Amino acid sequence: MTEDTTQPRPAHSGVDPRLLEILICPQTRQPLRYNAETDELVSPKARLAYPIRGGIPIMLPEEARDLDAGEGGA
Repeated sequence: MTEDTTQPRPAHSGVDPRLLEILICPQTRQPLRYNAETDELVSPKARLAYPIRGGIPIMLPEEARDLDAGEGGA
């Protein structure tokens, strides 16, 4: 018998909430906010959104989406 009712389900993308508490933007050194709609970590000051792939935050500025570029991309 497998009863999975005792384990809470991850709130976001399988990323450990404790990890999200300590991650900071590599450019600004400021806290990040999780955006559940886009599954990204957002740096409001840098105007960047870092993707989360397979539950792993990709904290490389060159992989981040520029928030000033618009919602539709290029």
